[in-house]
Amino acid sequence: MYQNVSRVRLTEVDQNRKLTLNAILNYFQDCCTFQSEDLGIGMERLEAMDRMWVLSSWEILVSRYPVFGEQITIETWPYEFGKMTGQRNFRLLGEDGSVAACADSLWVYMDTRRMRPARLDEILTKTYVLEPRLEMEHDAGKILLPENMEEKDAFPIHEYHLDVNHHVNNGQYVRLAGEYLPEGFQIRRMRAEYKKSALLGDVIYPRFGKTESGYAVLLGDEKGAPYAAVEFS
Repeated sequence: MYQNVSRVRLTEVDQNRKLTLNAILNYFQDCCTFQSEDLGIGMERLEAMDRMWVLSSWEILVSRYPVFGEQITIETWPYEFGKMTGQRNFRLLGEDGSVAACADSLWVYMDTRRMRPARLDEILTKTYVLEPRLEMEHDAGKILLPENMEEKDAFPIHEYHLDVNHHVNNGQYVRLAGEYLPEGFQIRRMRAEYKKSALLGDVIYPRFGKTESGYAVLLGDEKGAPYAAVEFS
C-alpha cells in the first residue's frame, strides 16, 4: 500500500471550508501517480516506451468531507491486472484515522503511437505489489442514462481543461458535470465512465437528467457520442 500525507488547503475547499469532491479526486490521481514515479515506472519511463495509463471508469464514495487545515492521508494500491488493464483502490483517511472517502477504478494500458490498448509489460506486473480489493459498496453495471435528458449550452475545450497528455483531464469532466447539479445537492457517490478523449478545440454538448438517486450528465460531441458519462447520487 502506498501512502501520501497532506493537509487540506484553502484552495481545495468550498464556501463551507470543506474539501470538494474534485479535490478528493485530484488527491487520488496524484497519489497513484506518485506511487508510479517512486517505483521508477512513472510518466517519463512510460513515454520512452510509447505507453500510458488511461482511466476508463471509477466510483468514489464519500462519507465525510474533511475540513480546511485537517491533516489527511491518501492511500492507494493495485489489486488486479488483466491482459491490458489494471484495477486500483483508493482511500482518504481523516485526521482521526477514519475513512472519509474511498474509490475503485479501472485503467487501460495504452500504446500511444497507435492509440489502442496494449498488453501489460512485464516490468509493470513485477514492480507493482497487488493487495486485496477494498470492501466497499459498488453500484454494479454501466451508468444508465435517463431517457429524457435536457440539452444544455455547448462549450469549447480550452487549454486549462487539458493535462500533460494533452487531453481533457479526468477530473475536469467531473467538475464540468457537477456544475449542473442543483444548489445544495450533497454528493455521496460519484461514478464516471470515460469513452473518448476530448482535445483542445473540441466542443462539448452536455445533457442533464434526473435519476432515481440523483442526477446524470452526458458530456458528448455534436452527434451525441459520449466523451464521458458522470452520475451523482
